[in-house]
Amino acid sequence: MNWITNYVRPRINSLFSRREVPENLWTKCPECGTMLFHRELADNLNVCTNCDHHLAISPRARFTALFDAGSFVEVAVPDPVVDPLGFRDQKKYPERLKAAQKSTGEKEAMLVAEGEVGRTPIVAAAQDFSFMAGSMGMYVGNAIIAAAERAVALKRPLVLFSASGGARMQEGILSLMQMPRTAVAVQMLKEAGLPYVVVLTHPTTGGVTASYAMLGDIQIAEPNALICFAGPRVIEQTIREKLPEGFQRAEYLLEHGMLDRVIHRKQLREELVSILRMLMRQSAPVVADLPAPGVIPSALPDSDAAESGADAAQPERV
Repeated sequence: MNWITNYVRPRINSLFSRREVPENLWTKCPECGTMLFHRELADNLNVCTNCDHHLAISPRARFTALFDAGSFVEVAVPDPVVDPLGFRDQKKYPERLKAAQKSTGEKEAMLVAEGEVGRTPIVAAAQDFSFMAGSMGMYVGNAIIAAAERAVALKRPLVLFSASGGARMQEGILSLMQMPRTAVAVQMLKEAGLPYVVVLTHPTTGGVTASYAMLGDIQIAEPNALICFAGPRVIEQTIREKLPEGFQRAEYLLEHGMLDRVIHRKQLREELVSILRMLMRQSAPVVADLPAPGVIPSALPDSDAAESGADAAQPERV
């Protein structure tokens, strides 16, 4: 052992060694290229702090930000037959499902939940684009039907967040059959007189756009979301013409009457509360309208609730 071994070699190794940095600490904005720290990005609801671009957000993170106190209850969805066609391309279909489940931590491409938003009870469903591009398979069809049935049973509005590349090719015609199935589910809500609000996020394309994503009573979209059946590149190659600027984006569709609103993600919760309470013929939301701790107004008769409130307003006599 000498000074070369003890000092020079470690010094050289420290200069040229590669420091291990976790890959999930930073996210590059696809619009402006800014490197975004993961905590700041999550606190901003996955919206770029530099250019305001709306990045993808998982259904679970969306529901945590949407529901009061981030509290919601998942709605059970019936499991379909796995790999009914025995489909295989470069990998077997079950292998692709397991890989998607491992990377996302979710069972499938849609999450259904119930809870309150601004003290307004709702049922919500959201697609996860990171799960096989949010493709519409039999599970997604079952999820929308389960959400609609739950909404009808509880007499609540249904809010659906779409994000999909279209039908799932690994399920073939069975995937396409989800289009009429989900249309029937939406009709169940309409017959029950319950609102169905759709929030289209980037991207919403293919058979999803041709079915439940465009059947809402109110159509809302996030800024600059791509909403189409066939993508702009396919259309340009077909008609051999240059498409207008912003074609098939949320703002373009709003100008042409295909949407009712284009709303920033951070303002979406308040907008949904106002719209849902209006459609349900309820009074306007009041920020300070909160029940007393431990008191459930719905469990008391009107007279008892009034007396309870009057007693609570009087100071205790000594």
